[in-house]
Amino acid sequence: MSGGAGGSAARIQTCVHTVFGHRAFLMIRNLFPGVAKRPARAALFMSGSGTNAEALLRYHAGNSGCSFIPALIVTDAPESGRAREIAATWKIPLAELDIRAFYAERGETAIALTSERRRAIRAEWTDALRRLIAPWKIDFGVLAGFVPLCNIAADIPCLNVHPGDLTLESGGRRLLAGLHFRPVETAILAGHPALRSSVILAQPFRGSGEAEMDSGPVLGVSVPVPVELDGESVASLAAADAARVRAPYRDRLREVAEANLERLKLRGDHAVLPRAADDFAAGRFGLDGGQLCFREDGYGWTPVRTVEYGPHGRRLLS
Repeated sequence: MSGGAGGSAARIQTCVHTVFGHRAFLMIRNLFPGVAKRPARAALFMSGSGTNAEALLRYHAGNSGCSFIPALIVTDAPESGRAREIAATWKIPLAELDIRAFYAERGETAIALTSERRRAIRAEWTDALRRLIAPWKIDFGVLAGFVPLCNIAADIPCLNVHPGDLTLESGGRRLLAGLHFRPVETAILAGHPALRSSVILAQPFRGSGEAEMDSGPVLGVSVPVPVELDGESVASLAAADAARVRAPYRDRLREVAEANLERLKLRGDHAVLPRAADDFAAGRFGLDGGQLCFREDGYGWTPVRTVEYGPHGRRLLS
């Protein structure tokens, strides 16, 4: 498996840039220096409907200068998801490793990382996944709706798309981090008028993964997608949230969140993920310590908070 990057010396670049009116000497570590004279080989990881993977495939097919090639589709849910259908339609190799069957063979009926035993099985499953995808010499991965946490991100760079604006923080904590519907529900309950999708560089995790969840650099965000409350109010939805006892929830808050999540996927995920992946594969993202930087052709590196991807191009947000 290729990491798509050379040694540390190859990752460091220097430039002088004006930051808040002052000339600053930046030591840039390129997050993906790229591979010489060829597009990067990307593995698309998916669990369910695969619409994010399809958005990446359509983008690649429609952009002759794309910096990545979809080289492999990877799924943990071959029986319930659409990976087989998508791989056959697009004539792309498919790697399957059913995580629930893997756990069941070892006597576990659940896959949540809530015990040492299940965490050990997850590490074993991840090792098996590494061996499975190794022949395709993948340069980076895109977690395009991939449910299980795994430490493939320790081997190759992996991008992850998230249903919330991860640039929003309070006290150093990302307000819209979390799994499944919760980021959208949190935004709705906080009265946010719009949602954004974020693309982050996924981080390796330890233990249950809670500390590292959604903690990587925020490479890109979508343009805002307006929240629709479907006749409800924030107060009525907050009451539904307060009345919850045990998951899974089947209440109005979940229904409203599901509808908003679907709109966000279509207008957010599908817009930001392919273009952020293209820019990542082109070596446009770097870090100066903890400062994200972006490199535009002819302009060198610019410190940014993130990059917004909209219908008319990208916009650097500071």
